[in-house]
Amino acid sequence: MADVPNLAEALRRYWGYHEFRPKQENVIRSLLAAHDTCVVMPTGGGKSLCYQLPAVISGKTAVVVSPLIALMQDQAAQLAQMGIPAAAINSFQNSSERGQVMAKASHGEYRLLYLSPERLTAENTFDWLAQVPVGFFAVDEAHCISQWGHEFRPEYRQLSRLRERFPKLPIAAFTASATRQVRHDILKQLQMRDPHLYIASFHRKNLRYAVHECEARTQMELLSRALRQYAGESVIVYSPTIRRVEETVEFLEESGIAAIPYHAKMEAPLRRQNQERWMSDEVRVLVGTIAFGLGINKPAVRAVIHLSLPQSIEQYYQEAGRAGRDGRQADCVLLWQKRDHILLTYFINKISDDTERERASERKRVISRFADSHGCRQRQICQHFGETPKWEKCGGCDNCGAKPEWLKKEIVSVAVPEVARKTLFPPTPSPSFYTPLLSSERMHEKTREKPRVRDAMPAEADPALAEYLREWRRTMARENKVPAYIILHDSTLEELCRRRPANFAELKQVAGIGEKKADVYGAEILQALRSFGDGARATPSVAKEPTPAEQTLRLLSEGRCFEEIARIRARQISTVVCTVANLIETGQLKLDPRWISPDAQPLIEAACLKQGVEKLRDIKDALPPYVSFEDIRLVVAHLRAENRVRTRTA
Repeated sequence: MADVPNLAEALRRYWGYHEFRPKQENVIRSLLAAHDTCVVMPTGGGKSLCYQLPAVISGKTAVVVSPLIALMQDQAAQLAQMGIPAAAINSFQNSSERGQVMAKASHGEYRLLYLSPERLTAENTFDWLAQVPVGFFAVDEAHCISQWGHEFRPEYRQLSRLRERFPKLPIAAFTASATRQVRHDILKQLQMRDPHLYIASFHRKNLRYAVHECEARTQMELLSRALRQYAGESVIVYSPTIRRVEETVEFLEESGIAAIPYHAKMEAPLRRQNQERWMSDEVRVLVGTIAFGLGINKPAVRAVIHLSLPQSIEQYYQEAGRAGRDGRQADCVLLWQKRDHILLTYFINKISDDTERERASERKRVISRFADSHGCRQRQICQHFGETPKWEKCGGCDNCGAKPEWLKKEIVSVAVPEVARKTLFPPTPSPSFYTPLLSSERMHEKTREKPRVRDAMPAEADPALAEYLREWRRTMARENKVPAYIILHDSTLEELCRRRPANFAELKQVAGIGEKKADVYGAEILQALRSFGDGARATPSVAKEPTPAEQTLRLLSEGRCFEEIARIRARQISTVVCTVANLIETGQLKLDPRWISPDAQPLIEAACLKQGVEKLRDIKDALPPYVSFEDIRLVVAHLRAENRVRTRTA
């Protein structure tokens, strides 16, 4: 087995780092010694390096089982940038491309080979793998194998065949969120033999947890207040449904806060484009469903904000843990409403298996207790995962006195655009308002002002240089057709700003720049630093993007129908209807009867005479089932506008 200098040398040569994170070296040694290994590390703990580095050292091929095609492709591309031969086999490849990868793998040309669980257990895959010089198998997101886990996937159960077919090869399991029960199930399902078990602490001291119950009409004001607090910094906002994602983005855009959506109903190229715009800091706020995040490798996320109760503590810990992976302070905020219980119950009731439905119900009870609790948040999380802290208070959560300042201020008035008020906050929640969001969704995969970097860089670093280097990185990413973080991580850009290396020797001392990256990008990095010193700056963004309302008005004036507008704007039709309803109500647009289903308008107007125009649910209940909420919204907006005109002229 390799000695310490060799491990340290490989770490420096390929990854550009000069020391291991906690437990990494021990995990690597276990794999190099051919031990079965189970690793539980928080998000950002450096799990991928634990199986990548031993693959490089051993000279054999590590077969990595990963659940997402995009994640596999990104990791293979990132390794290639580092000079490590790697490849992925997935359904996006044609038979010729797959055949080339399989042939090269059979000749041992790859150090890492990424496969989905479905591909691994497909017919003839094991026969082919028997010809590949495999060193070990690494199962990523291993909690998916357990029926006790929050993301159980039946296809992962087939991985038990690995031990039967390759009894002599070690198996390594990696996960960020596994309770004691799930860990035991992982060991059992993978038939691990005397495994080396590495469990890092679930206490992440740099994260501040805050949980706040709010009313529907104050949630968006709190969100916009938070995002202004984090202006110029990267934020993830998790929303419970596809529809809520789009409506939240519309609200933020109308409020002057640039944001982009991410959900499974978007076309894959647009999802990819939005993810990359966020990863490269072109847009700082991403609003997504749980479809976003798995495998996202962005260290400098300053806040993760949830707009509803997650389905479990494990899900919340995993998603919130995407904040602060650079080790610096970050906020994890949960803004929940009482009606979230209705939505969770709705999803739970759609589960057909009785046993799994009861497990989901228990997870709901646990996350509900967490939200209502007055005890230390960090301690509750640790205890949930089987860790017993010696401390009682963390000093890093709202219950221990660390509530963010923006959350302490009382909301006196709520200046919420009508489109958000009418659609984000329906008076009476109902499952029919929501597009069902199931966990299988994972498998489908500027602010307008000049960005202000607040505490995003150490005091001695120049924010202007950081922005200039980010612009250089975006250019390199486009030219190489890879995500920006694959060129250089945020933490590496930050260290470049601090050190400002003047030559190759100094450049290689920057963490994250290995020999291959120095060879490929070194000259350009040094030239960029010199250009900045000579007065070059990032190109300012001068074009003001039209608001969602302005875009919709323009497209309507062109004679576009709602379906066309939804396609052009990459939105759901219901979101477009909400924007149009707001334009009608505010007097910027007249209702076109062609937008309403035949014969629906007089029925809706009659119902409004009896029920009033405030509660859409009451109006809906008084109408035949075929009359849609979209029709109701448009007609109600028209009536409200007429009432406002009559009131002014009376």
